[in-house]
Amino acid sequence: MHLAEISKRALHFFESRDHTVVPSAPLIADDPTLLLINAGMAPFKRYFLGEATAPFPRATSVQKCVRTVDIEEVGKTSRHGSFFQMFGNFSFGDYFKERAIPLAWEFMTTPTTDGGLGLAEDRLWVTVYQDDPEAEHIWRKLVGVPASRIQRLGMADNFWSMGVPGPCGPCSEICYDRGPEFGQDGGPAANDERYLEIWNLVFMQNTRGEGPAKEGYPILGGLPARNIDTGFGVERMAALLQDVPTIFDIDTTRQILALAAELSGTTYGKSVNTDVSLRVVADHILASTMLIGDGVTPANEGRGYVLRRILRRAVRMMRLLGTDDPVVGELFTKTIDVMGSTYAELIEDRARIHSLGEAEEGAFAKTLKAGTAIFDVAASKAAESRILPGDKAFQLHDTYGFPIDLTVEMAADAGLSVDREGFALRMQEQRARAKADARRRKSGGRGDIDVYRELLAAAPTEFTGYTELESQARVQGVIRDGERVSSASAGEIVEVVLDRTPLYAEGGGQESDAGRITADDVELEVLDVEKIDRKLWVHRVRVVAGEIAEGRNVVARVDSEWRTGARQAHSATHIVHAALRQILGPTALQSGSLNRPGYLRLDFAWQRPLSSETLSEIEEVANRAVRQDFPVGIEYMPLPHARELGALALFGETYDEDVRVVEIGGDWSRELCGGTHVERTAQVGALTFIGESSVGSGLRRLEAHVGLDALRFLASERAMAVKVADLLHVPTAEISDRVSGIIDELRTARKELDTLRAEQRAHLATVLAGHAVTVNGVRVVAEQVAGPSATTELRDLAVQTKAVLEGSPAVVVLAALGSDRPIVVAAVNQQARRLDVAASELVQAAVGALGGRGGGKRDLAQGGGGDARAIPAALESVLAMVARAATQ
Repeated sequence: MHLAEISKRALHFFESRDHTVVPSAPLIADDPTLLLINAGMAPFKRYFLGEATAPFPRATSVQKCVRTVDIEEVGKTSRHGSFFQMFGNFSFGDYFKERAIPLAWEFMTTPTTDGGLGLAEDRLWVTVYQDDPEAEHIWRKLVGVPASRIQRLGMADNFWSMGVPGPCGPCSEICYDRGPEFGQDGGPAANDERYLEIWNLVFMQNTRGEGPAKEGYPILGGLPARNIDTGFGVERMAALLQDVPTIFDIDTTRQILALAAELSGTTYGKSVNTDVSLRVVADHILASTMLIGDGVTPANEGRGYVLRRILRRAVRMMRLLGTDDPVVGELFTKTIDVMGSTYAELIEDRARIHSLGEAEEGAFAKTLKAGTAIFDVAASKAAESRILPGDKAFQLHDTYGFPIDLTVEMAADAGLSVDREGFALRMQEQRARAKADARRRKSGGRGDIDVYRELLAAAPTEFTGYTELESQARVQGVIRDGERVSSASAGEIVEVVLDRTPLYAEGGGQESDAGRITADDVELEVLDVEKIDRKLWVHRVRVVAGEIAEGRNVVARVDSEWRTGARQAHSATHIVHAALRQILGPTALQSGSLNRPGYLRLDFAWQRPLSSETLSEIEEVANRAVRQDFPVGIEYMPLPHARELGALALFGETYDEDVRVVEIGGDWSRELCGGTHVERTAQVGALTFIGESSVGSGLRRLEAHVGLDALRFLASERAMAVKVADLLHVPTAEISDRVSGIIDELRTARKELDTLRAEQRAHLATVLAGHAVTVNGVRVVAEQVAGPSATTELRDLAVQTKAVLEGSPAVVVLAALGSDRPIVVAAVNQQARRLDVAASELVQAAVGALGGRGGGKRDLAQGGGGDARAIPAALESVLAMVARAATQ
């Protein structure tokens, strides 16, 4: 049974049993505690936490997930993958164990001809939490599983929580006996490879306190509503039903793996190491395609780093398998072909996915060269100890993406071992930092979430800001340092929740409104406005005067000048986005934005810098749209209808079933947006670009001023042009020609100067060669020179001096003062190296006297120190070392 068929059957089965089918959410989590969706229940988390009321009592979904905690295990085990799909059926205070358990069993054991999976009942085992007799009773009495195939396990295995205080509850797992060829008998408690977990039922009925993540934490009591979170990994189920040994051998992933084998000229199934590498490639390419498809772009932090790490790891594995040519394009094509029938958006967005992936592969090819150069330097410094330090191995891993296995292999080729313990220590430190960051994210940067939960339950905030700038309101709550208080006095900074507000909360790239909240004797300055669960407006305020108390009637006012500027900037962002796509094509999709009064910033997918001509063309299209005074219309409609109309959605944003569509000039620009906008485009005023830059591989950023700020910027530019023209004594129209002439003159003068310096250096090299002394048959120049002040200049001089001395064993060691600190360079020709004279060892001797550090290769090395007075002693030590080496 194909993977897509398994998903289709599961959704149909539960839909026919009154579950609402919910499409997969994007991998970009609408949750400050998560970088990426990593579990099937994640999109429903706020319903389980009680932060929002679920719009349906029962739901079912197949959710895309990415999990990289066990990335080093991918390919080595039969079931670890970074991308996977989770089928789930959920109950939000509706049914509980007595319904969830029979439903799972029914779907798995119903014959395939009747819409089930057709698994043999006598191959299925069950585990329950050791203190959950209720679940065991249901399995035995309602389902009919023999007691001999039910096992009780402890909290670590069969009790679920999110790892922090909050909802928790016992679990029950269904396991499939794959047979004696997979290990000893005895049930899941004895062997989880043979008895493979294929379904997990979570009975969310308790709340937990502080304590360890897995077990040993206190159970504080019961939840007001009991929930069900249950389901299975679709890939794992497919491997079982297709009777293949691993999730990499199922009908989808195996096609990607086969292409990787073909491109690398390898064969799957003949070598353990090769098989692991091919599995890693298939898994990581699949995960990368899905991440880019959901709007993630490669970056050095956050979810972008997750993508960069796994995509580069796939490319690196292909290099190790023997391919030097680009491979991402072909592998992405295969992945889109394989997954496109389930996720049609991959096909629609094929061009952008390819563009970003291939750009990242090209960037990594350059990084790979840089990392190799870093390794070479580190290896030369480790030549004496024969051990590559753990911190260098970690630097190669963390900065350049070298896996430790690759570093170990390269070190072995250089005759070195790697300090694995030092590497492991730094990895442990990094994981500790990551865990601390995860704990910080889990708090959401706020105090007790129960404060907001109470206010949400009371009533969501009514946002009035689309139609008015001033609203009568009532204070629903005052929050200080995460705790609800009755009042706050002048000078305090607190959070205030109102029942109604015209103040826009930050979102969709638009900064929150500035404004005031007042009463007869109270004045609050609004510092920021945020939304909780997209329904509760939280105003961060400074109490300027009086005392604000819960229940107080107030007036909330938006700063009208601020709102005017914000509307101009937000509408201008839509205009620039449309102009970009008109000039560059449909793949130039917005991937992020920021707009505030007078300024906009727009990030978009593109591989190369925009020329000044292209920028001018985009700017002109945008300003023509402003001059044409297009109407700006707002419509509310179901999300599917908006997509049919071609409305663009911003990657990473989450939308309700009914969405707000902003149209500019009809279909000239049509986007989903919750921001505030002008009524007609002429109200935007002037628009001028102030910058275009790279913000990551395959991602560009445009910045612009809008309205009065644009006019001020242009006036400032004009004043600067006039000043430059006065300095150059030319009209402003001739500035460019005059500056070009000056640059040509400088370039010519620089070439003449370089030629003169080269002649001087050649002459000095000849003079220095004439100072050579013979030490045991080796011509040695060991002198301090006054000319060069940079290491590169000194190195060139040493190499030229060595060239003059060719024909006999020669050593050149030169010292100079560079930026008030001594530098030293050693160059040794081939004849001297045969006498066991090494430049790296000579530099080490010299910098030892200088109190510094150095390194390099046997023919050329360099270093520096801190004590310039020791230069004569350093040069003497070089002569002594040459004398010793040449006599051995």
